[in-house]
Amino acid sequence: MKSNLYSNIENGIATVTLNRPERRNALSIDLTLELLECLHRLEVNRAVQVIILASEGSVFCSGHDLNEMLQEHPSDYKRIFCACTHLMTKIQSIPQPVIAEVQGLATAAGCQLVASCDLAIASEKASFATPGVRIGLFCSTPMVALTRAIGRKRAMEMLLTGEPIDAYQASEWGLVNRVVPAQNLRSATRTLAERIAEASPVVVGIGKNAFYKQIELDQTHAYAFASQTMSANAQEPEAQEGIRAFLEKRPARWPHHAQPQL
Repeated sequence: MKSNLYSNIENGIATVTLNRPERRNALSIDLTLELLECLHRLEVNRAVQVIILASEGSVFCSGHDLNEMLQEHPSDYKRIFCACTHLMTKIQSIPQPVIAEVQGLATAAGCQLVASCDLAIASEKASFATPGVRIGLFCSTPMVALTRAIGRKRAMEMLLTGEPIDAYQASEWGLVNRVVPAQNLRSATRTLAERIAEASPVVVGIGKNAFYKQIELDQTHAYAFASQTMSANAQEPEAQEGIRAFLEKRPARWPHHAQPQL
């Protein structure tokens, strides 16, 4: 039986690939749960510093599997959407940065998946949409991540019209970090991951956790929280080693830097 996804780890970078191209990589409940379990395993693997989320085929992810949306019991719908919500929050709660490598269409929950990732690199062939309104199922859960990524007015336009935006507009709006030629997508994503992996994974984890906690706070509380975080961070062996290495003009030797897994 073909797996819904596969993963590999190389030099501290895990690549997780959605593998349902025949179903446009739709997030069936099985794929959602499998991806959740995969992220859980990677979260506790000290050899993993960065995660790339990619997919097979021409479509990055077409959202929920609509075959699971017909004449189901209310408890089944709740299970589907709760699992999806758990997946999106898991992406942002694990210490490793997650980079979406978007080669094609990302629609509905697929667009939500991109918006939930910490970073995203898109092929010039990629496009993004939240077209649920067109089939009578408003993209309410994708709305949460989308609004936080691109703002109210832009998100509302996508949600109300269902019209797709291309990769360059997605970059201009802040949904993706940059757009590259299709043939350069894998190398560009890998280059970004390698750059992140040069830093201490402990410090990166501290920073990612702090980013999501402060982002919804008002400025006064955000500064108070960030000051506490930075004070605690300064006491870590990584900070002491990094500062000492900078002053001594030498590369840092991170105390908790995992050995690459080949």
